[in-house]
Amino acid sequence: MPKELSIEMQKISRADSCPLPTKRPARPYLVMGVAFLLPGMGQVLNGMAGRGITMVFFMISLAWVCYRLTTPEHSFVGRHAGGFFVYAMSILDAYKWARYRWEHYRAHGAGSGSSDSG
Repeated sequence: MPKELSIEMQKISRADSCPLPTKRPARPYLVMGVAFLLPGMGQVLNGMAGRGITMVFFMISLAWVCYRLTTPEHSFVGRHAGGFFVYAMSILDAYKWARYRWEHYRAHGAGSGSSDSG
């Protein structure tokens, strides 16, 4: 990872209060799979439970708003589009932070010489 990107991600991490890993974090693809199956749980695996709860709140809220603003002629996805949009963004967000935590651990990790890659 380029040094400039690493410095920028550290600034983002501090601003967003994502805890940097002290032990081996979950693999990024595992986090993405969990986030796909259980909305908000990808953020919880990343140590950002508040962010996961916020994502679920906005999924439900925007799905309800879209449902109320559409007509019965719209499809199920169309009637809940706001919730599906936040759901998709939460999956990407969980993967992004898991990937960052994984790369940070690989670069600055516990020094155990782990050769795992995600």
